[in-house]
Amino acid sequence: MRDALIRALRDAVRGGRLAPGTRLPSSRSLAADLGIARNTVADAYGELVAEGWLTARQGSGTRVARRVVPPEPAPPRTPPPAAVAATRPTYDLRAGQPDVSAFPRSAWLSAARRALTAAPNEAFGYGDPAGRPELRRVLADYLARARGVRAAPERIVVCAGFVQGLALLSRVRAKAGHREVGVESYGLDVHWNVMRGAGLRTVPLPVDQQGVRTAELDRWAGLRTVLLTPAHQFPTGVSLHPDRRAAVVDWASRVGGLILEDDYDGEFRYDRHPVGALQGLDPEHVVYLGTASKSLAPALRLAWMVVPDHLLDDVLAVKGTGEWQSGALDQLTLAEFIDSGAYDRHVRGMRMRYRRRRDQLVAALAERAPRVRVTGIAAGLHAVLQLPPGTERSVVQGAAWQSLALEGLSRYRYREQRQPDEPGPDPDGQPDALVFAYGAPPDHAFTGALEALCRVLP
Repeated sequence: MRDALIRALRDAVRGGRLAPGTRLPSSRSLAADLGIARNTVADAYGELVAEGWLTARQGSGTRVARRVVPPEPAPPRTPPPAAVAATRPTYDLRAGQPDVSAFPRSAWLSAARRALTAAPNEAFGYGDPAGRPELRRVLADYLARARGVRAAPERIVVCAGFVQGLALLSRVRAKAGHREVGVESYGLDVHWNVMRGAGLRTVPLPVDQQGVRTAELDRWAGLRTVLLTPAHQFPTGVSLHPDRRAAVVDWASRVGGLILEDDYDGEFRYDRHPVGALQGLDPEHVVYLGTASKSLAPALRLAWMVVPDHLLDDVLAVKGTGEWQSGALDQLTLAEFIDSGAYDRHVRGMRMRYRRRRDQLVAALAERAPRVRVTGIAAGLHAVLQLPPGTERSVVQGAAWQSLALEGLSRYRYREQRQPDEPGPDPDGQPDALVFAYGAPPDHAFTGALEALCRVLP
């Protein structure tokens, strides 16, 4: 009864039925009117006085507090069903996400149980900024075996996603006085913005069918850092040519520079064994960055960096200053998941699944849209579909009208370009094209997504 009385009085004040300054009945008389105990009313009055709804002074009785009572917030506006449907495409084929419906829930749960059972008590504390030693140990073994990375566990730093790792490295480089970073002229603006937010100036490097044009590096005096996706350039889908791999490593060694290697989907190559990581050529001038976002799921927020010895203390000093930690329990689970062989089995299964989808895409285009050509290497979770000149914008708009979320290649073009002292090749010389994320839909939806795509292609 006490709680009901409190709610009723609050509602009366809030709704204006009891105006500020109104004197309330004494606890004795209100109790008699309501047929309840006087102590119940006194307790309710006391609670509302403590909350600020009422005031009580000897000789003046209990009154409604003289203050402005904010009106009830308006209920949230519910958009009509048609508007909700319009904001949710039937098929979302934008790049950046794997098939999350294939996440190995049972195997992950089993790994989590084993990891928790074996976890030492200290694992439930704040932990080491570098990450759990169990995960760093199995990552060192896995990366050496699967990606040709040369790393001791002590050189691995676990991060809450690739972007966090990039932010850490950007702060370290800015603190060391390196104010510019080279980036591929096609990529993700979120990465460029993270680096700019750390005080770095981004410098665009043109990309062609052999990857980034490494000869451009020497055109920028003072440039000592470059971010690359050498195994599978995002989004153009090309692999960095062997000559250019050697050239960029030579550049870093010659000028004392640093290469940030984004190996976001390096495990997924379908026409041959994956090309080894660039880091294996020169571990002291390359930071290797990998992530579980594409191989497992973005929700895990787990990534890793293999850091050169000379940079390790600086990275850990920044990482130890704030909320940069990754969840220890997920780290332990991933360590067990990899160590048990479940990670390798999952990657093999996803490699077969994505390869089938890419093959279906190529076959469907050959039959129904012969003017559209798949470019780039057979790898990753997306393909670039080259369109007839001048059609990219109209195809993207047409896809939207068909409730199909697609992005053109121009969406990923570097915008705020600052030209070097001498004019160079135009980094925007790529053709009209679509970036088609065949990895994103679940299996049951992929055929429908492919049909919808073919309907909007020229």
